[in-house]
Amino acid sequence: MRARIRAQCVKELLQFRRDRLTLGLAFLLPLLSLLILGFAIRLETKHIPIVVQDLDRSHLSYAYSDRLFATDQFHPSRWRGTDPVQGALDQGTAKAAVIIPPDFSRRIKAGKPVTVQVLVDGTDANNARVIRNSIQATTRFFLLDQGLIEDAQPVRAITRLWFNPGRKESLYIVPGVYAVVLWIFPSLLAAIAMVREKEKQTILQVYASGISAGELLLGKGLAYLLVGGSMALVVMGLGSLIFRIGFAGDPTPLLVGTSLYLAAAVLFGLLLGVRSASQNAAVQGVSLIGFLSALLLSGFIYPVSNIPFPLSLVSAIVPARYFVVISRDAYVRGTGWPGVGFDVLVILLASLVLFEAARRSLGAMQLGNGDGP
Repeated sequence: MRARIRAQCVKELLQFRRDRLTLGLAFLLPLLSLLILGFAIRLETKHIPIVVQDLDRSHLSYAYSDRLFATDQFHPSRWRGTDPVQGALDQGTAKAAVIIPPDFSRRIKAGKPVTVQVLVDGTDANNARVIRNSIQATTRFFLLDQGLIEDAQPVRAITRLWFNPGRKESLYIVPGVYAVVLWIFPSLLAAIAMVREKEKQTILQVYASGISAGELLLGKGLAYLLVGGSMALVVMGLGSLIFRIGFAGDPTPLLVGTSLYLAAAVLFGLLLGVRSASQNAAVQGVSLIGFLSALLLSGFIYPVSNIPFPLSLVSAIVPARYFVVISRDAYVRGTGWPGVGFDVLVILLASLVLFEAARRSLGAMQLGNGDGP
């Protein structure tokens, strides 16, 4: 049994090494995906274009407009004409317009309330909420800085950022990218390898050799598990160097979790390869089921709690959801086994379920003389 599994594994590795296109798919595309997703995805909104129409042109109004642009949150946008709404907001060159009234400083000095008009582009509801809260916070800071109101709050909260005090977004994004990349490409390689055997009818020779469905899956799975392990070393190693992230605690849960996660990805690809009639179908299956679930239902970008019912039930069986937790814990939180032990067990269970499903499907094909479903 061990000899048959070893022979199947060696055969797969030799075929993999001869195919330059597959080599590029295994290492070049994951690196490109890491760079694109790692640099392109940003969750914190910065440099929002806004326009300020100062009708007062006083020292206080200048100080207020300068305060709005004193951080990286906003930057000034140009507008034409006399109306900033039509000149910038309606044309989409600015996301908000702040209009300071002509009696701004006079009413402030007289101790009277002043109404500053703020118009926010609500096309993106989340971005509009960020702009509104930022302008409100900046206005309050301006009033405190100018001594126009007293900071007499009975309760003051002193906030400290835990785990990531520098607010480094790569610590959150890049470990999530690992989960997406290490799910898509190992499963894609395994699916193509399995369906290629069916297209070329070489799987009939495998059946004739007397190898069982379980042995065939173990041999192919072991080969692409080794390929996936090499891919993980390259992607994680370069990711740590490029984005300057390191382990925050015990790395053993990540090592164990990565091995089980790669096994689940390879078995998922083998299952799709068994159930697919062509390479195009296998690639589409991995792209549709694997990529979308890993990207949208894993908590990589959006919190899992935001996923509506019944998609939240589907999210519970997506292995990437649990590996995202393991990866981010290793690079950000560092709680180790007490924090992510359950997630490792779930990935192990998913691997066993995928192996059994693939074994049954392949066994049914053997009984049917190799005819695909």
